[in-house]
Amino acid sequence: MADGAAFCSNCGQAFAVATTPVYSPAMAASVAVPVRGSAAAIPDYAGYAAASRVEYAGFWLRFLALLIDNVVMGIGFVLILIPLIFLTGLGGLLSQIHPDEELNDAGIFVLIGLIFLVATISLVFTWLYHALMESSEWQATVGKKALGLVVTDMAGQRVSFARSTGRHFGKIITNMVPLFIGYIMAGFTEKKQALHDMLAGCLVLRRNG
Repeated sequence: MADGAAFCSNCGQAFAVATTPVYSPAMAASVAVPVRGSAAAIPDYAGYAAASRVEYAGFWLRFLALLIDNVVMGIGFVLILIPLIFLTGLGGLLSQIHPDEELNDAGIFVLIGLIFLVATISLVFTWLYHALMESSEWQATVGKKALGLVVTDMAGQRVSFARSTGRHFGKIITNMVPLFIGYIMAGFTEKKQALHDMLAGCLVLRRNG
C-alpha cells in the first residue's frame, strides 16, 4: 500500500483510520505508560497520525456539486468573455448590427467570430477549472469543496494534472451514452463511479471529519 493511501488500489477496501504507532527511544523515554484500567488518552505525539474518515460520494451529492460549479463557472465565464469581446474589437462590430436589418457579409463574419470566441473560451475555461482545481491541494472544484468531496486516484491519493485532464475530457464519452446513463452510473456502481471516473481511474470521495 502506498504512503497516505486511503483505499486499496486493487479491491477498494478502506484502510484503518489511524496508522500503526511508531516509537523511538527518545519518545519512549518522554511518554508515560498509562496505568491499566485508567481512562488516560493516548497523546497526539505518541506516533498516531490522525486521518479523516472517507466514503464514496453518491450521485445526488455530485449532482448538487455540479450545480454549484455551473453557477461559479457561469459567473467566471462572463467576467472573462466581456473584456475579450471589446479587446478583440467584436464589441464595436456587434454594435453596428441592427436586428431589423438583414445581415450582410460583415455581420455574418462577426457572428461567426463571436461564436468561435465563445466556444474556445468555454472549452479552455471549463477544462482548466476542473483540471487545475481537482489536481490542486483542494482536490476539488468549488462545488465539491463546499460539500466535502474530493477527487482521488484508486488508492485515495491526490491526482495529477494529466489524470484530472483525462477525467475531464472523458466526460465527452460519458455524454455520448444515451439518457445520461454514464453519469447515473455514479448512483449504482460499486465505488460510485461515473463512466469518466472509470476511464480515468478516479474516485470521488466524501470526507467526514
